[in-house]
Parts: sequence; C-alpha cells; structure tokens
Amino acid sequence: MSLILGIDTSTSSGSVALLKEGQLIGSQLYSIEKSHSSLLHVLIRQMMDNASCTMDQLSGVAVAEGPGSYTGLRIGVSAAKGLCFALDIPLIAINTLEAMAYQLFRRSVDIKFYCPMLDARRMEVYAALFDDRFENVRPTAPVILEEYAFEDVLADNKILFFGDGSNKSEQIITHRNAHFVKNIVPSAEEVVLLALDKFKNQKFENVVSFEPFYLKEFRTASSFK
Repeated sequence: MSLILGIDTSTSSGSVALLKEGQLIGSQLYSIEKSHSSLLHVLIRQMMDNASCTMDQLSGVAVAEGPGSYTGLRIGVSAAKGLCFALDIPLIAINTLEAMAYQLFRRSVDIKFYCPMLDARRMEVYAALFDDRFENVRPTAPVILEEYAFEDVLADNKILFFGDGSNKSEQIITHRNAHFVKNIVPSAEEVVLLALDKFKNQKFENVVSFEPFYLKEFRTASSFK
C-alpha cells in the first residue's frame, strides 16, 4: 500500500493532502495571516487523524519545492525532510508552478497553453508555460512583465494566466488571446498527485542535501518574448 503525504507552503496559503493507492483521501487548506510554522504540523496531524491513518504508515512525503516565498519554502521543506528522516521514507519534490498548472489541466480546461505565475517583486513574476498535453514548453524562470511578453505564443494561441503574479500582469499583457483566471493558489492536492509517478519510478531526493528551488537570480530574467 502506498500512502503519500503532500505539503505546500510556497505562498501565504498552505495546504496538506493525503494520497492512498493513487486516490486523494484527505486535504486541508488555510489562507490566513499566520505563520506556516504554527499551523503546518497541526494540519498534518488533523488530516491523518481524520483519515484514520498513522504517521508510521506513510510511504513517502511530497513537497512543493518552489519557486515561492523563501520563508514558506524553508518551512515546508524542513517539515518534509524531518518526517522523511524520522520515518526513513523517501522525499519527493514537485515544482510549484507545475502543480499550479496541473490544477487547471486536470479539470480539462479547453485552452492551448497554461501559464502559472507567482508574484516576485516590482514588475517581476516567476512563470512557466505548459501546453495542452501538459508538457513544459518553457521552464520556470523569472519574467519581467512588459506589454510584449509571450507575444510569439499569443500571436496564434490562447494562454491562460493564473496565480497571484497574474494579477499585476492583466493590466500589462492585453493581447486578445491572453485570458486570466482569479483565485488559483498552490495546492498540496496537485503536489501529491504529481508525486505518484515519481514514487512509482523511485525518483527521490536526497533527504540530507535537498534544498528548496528559490529561483532568486533575477539578473538572468527572461521576458518570455
């Protein structure tokens, strides 16, 4: 039996999810102004109790690796590593933007390209681009927002922008093929669902040396033209 715990603390929202034999059996989300460090372990314990599961039954822990909030990522990754070390189970890392894109992809949204965005600073966002087969056609990168960002793709295709970084993008990227969805936040549900394939193929991280994907080198930022 596989029982995988998912954790996401990439942004101010935090969530945990539980996957048993490929099926979601538990999920909890909080979106309040309170430190992840004071809520995360409480949510994990509550969810495990509600699912009638014990920590020693876990087969692995999946965590959103980033990009995102430095503090949030550190808390989530530290919690995941601690559990994996204590229970001697594998650690699985999932890109936060990939998990965000999977939220809409698994709902069969009729769109050619998905562009999850997380707010970085000033006029910058963290972004990636996925197509309608859920292939990552442009990797996660810092993007400087400007009117002509994504223009080569937008010329012939609709792009769905979402995530808190898209809020400030909507006033800048005004192409007719640019569409925006509100209130999409990272979720541990997609983290743990995407982790299942890695679990089956034993694509695990080194529990000792693993670090969050901070993506903090803005000097190499791309405009995604």
